[in-house]
Amino acid sequence: MQSPFPIEIQPTTRLTSAEERERILAGPLGFGKQFADHMLTVPYRQEQGWLPGSLGPYQPFSIDPSTAVLHYGQSIFEGFKAFRQINGAIAAFRPQSNAERMQRSARRLAMPEIPTSLFMQATDMLIQQDKDWVPSARGASLYLRPLLIAMDRGLGVKPSQDYLFMMFGSPSGDYFSSGVQPVTVWICDDYVRAAPGGTGDAKFAGNYAASLVAQAAAADRGCAQVVWLDAVHRKYVEEMGGMNIFFVYQENGQNTLVTPKLTGTLLAGITRDSLLQLGRMLGYKTEERTVAVDEWMGAAQSGRMTEAFACGTAAVVTPIGKVCSEHDNWQMGNGQGGPVAQQLRQHLLAIQYGEAEDSLGWMHKIC
Repeated sequence: MQSPFPIEIQPTTRLTSAEERERILAGPLGFGKQFADHMLTVPYRQEQGWLPGSLGPYQPFSIDPSTAVLHYGQSIFEGFKAFRQINGAIAAFRPQSNAERMQRSARRLAMPEIPTSLFMQATDMLIQQDKDWVPSARGASLYLRPLLIAMDRGLGVKPSQDYLFMMFGSPSGDYFSSGVQPVTVWICDDYVRAAPGGTGDAKFAGNYAASLVAQAAAADRGCAQVVWLDAVHRKYVEEMGGMNIFFVYQENGQNTLVTPKLTGTLLAGITRDSLLQLGRMLGYKTEERTVAVDEWMGAAQSGRMTEAFACGTAAVVTPIGKVCSEHDNWQMGNGQGGPVAQQLRQHLLAIQYGEAEDSLGWMHKIC
């Protein structure tokens, strides 16, 4: 077994008081608005590899104006959650899968891969240090944000030699301000999120920057999220904002979960993978294939498609109530969500909060 990486613990001297922390955790929390007391940092030098790190106060840090990440965008991140379970234990949901996906992102962006053992050590140390920031309310959790950025000084266009790995936590509740309510989505046909051969399957900061103009256009039309189409044909559904998307078809009393197949242009979501596995456990058929916008509209209007929902670490499972575009608008079912999305959401949450058996070994116990 690999020896632990040297990470010095330097607890903050400005610890949030228990009273203030409890006031914050009592909510409403929202998503990504509050932050726990500590952060973990580990530098990387090309000649030396991963250097000793530290776990210290969550605080701003300074970088030179010429730092590579500001100019050439070598920045990747992840997101996963730690839950306070009903027996009092704290466990993280599938962090090793996040470590593996961050390694794939690093390879695509010509960055050093964070060893799984370092990622898991950072996870354990940070959550143990900030365990009091893990909410106890159902639907709330400590959201963890690992981040890797290029730190070279200078303006030459080349992969950086120096990097900084960070991880910090944010006690969070519902991703959407409306809570777990059906959302209205906007189909974007004038911008694309990612093209074949691009960075669509990496959790790369630039993907999110490129999405903001379309997300703003969706908001201007009263929609909560944008739906991306493929870059080649501009007709196949890929993903929704920063989330994957599922469709529920019903035929002869059998529900089938359909989600766009992984083509290299959309993110391989960990919640997406979890729902495919859960769906099969619950007796649903599952398919990963292309779904055209015309098929979505036609199947919804005919009743063959009964539900559509978004999924992701932050949003968990969120039903889609209405779909809008420049050309057509249509409603999903009765517009109020459906039983399949609700069952999947509740089953996933039950595993995460320790209310149901974790037969697939998804929960990584911290303390």
